[in-house]
Amino acid sequence: MPLTSPRLWVVATPLGNPGDLSPRAKDILQQADVVLAEDTRRAGLLFQRLGLKAKGFVSFFEHNEEGRVQSVVNWLESGKDVALISDAGTPLLSDPGYRLVRACREKGLDVSPVPGPSAPMAALSACGLPPYPYTFLGFLPRSDKAVKSTLGEFAHIRTTLVFFERKSRLQSTLGLALEALGNRPCAICRELTKEHEEFILGKLDEMAGDEREYLGEITVVIAPPDRDEKLDEDALDELIAEESEAGGKPKAIARRVADRSLGWTAKAVYERMAAQKEK
Repeated sequence: MPLTSPRLWVVATPLGNPGDLSPRAKDILQQADVVLAEDTRRAGLLFQRLGLKAKGFVSFFEHNEEGRVQSVVNWLESGKDVALISDAGTPLLSDPGYRLVRACREKGLDVSPVPGPSAPMAALSACGLPPYPYTFLGFLPRSDKAVKSTLGEFAHIRTTLVFFERKSRLQSTLGLALEALGNRPCAICRELTKEHEEFILGKLDEMAGDEREYLGEITVVIAPPDRDEKLDEDALDELIAEESEAGGKPKAIARRVADRSLGWTAKAVYERMAAQKEK
């Protein structure tokens, strides 16, 4: 089918199983004037495996994205169609592309998603942990302190956490998650849609102490805190102080605190704030 030109197409590609490429994605990738790829060699092998022929690949990765944006905008403005892919799955989810999409929107250029495979969605759909609400964290920071701080922000929020991790850091990260979040159920989802796909389920203390070597691409899912958990009053008062410092009317502050705390409604928080003010 002919493309609607000019347009930036954000195209999801298979995580592993080539059968997951949609017919629409196949048409767009073959007809696009330029295909932006993190690794052009890997993209060439992917196209070969999928039986596709690209008109032209251009490298587009984290360290050259900013410099490439204007070139891509120029191509679009001259009437060319451009397809953006990642090494696997849906572009922009922990991959480059956000700056480009934003620049296209600011210029009034069309951007269309071509949805398909996504590792976070695949993991959530099949691991057996609560699928929503969820928070996708991409790749976690590299330092232990930053990892613990990032995860700690969600210690008192009822959300499932999803992130990617390198196999060499997995055990360390799970140990830090145990410290920051407590002993929650989790799933290690590896090699999604591939021949050796595996879902390993357990508690964080078990996973952190398991020294087996996990191979392949890994997506981690950590369950939210139990519904009967409640933030203690001292921690609640710290949140109230923090949000009060950020400013706003008391009811707005109470709503923000309730959103961040376990077991406390905005009404209960507001009443506690009022009682503190009377002291």
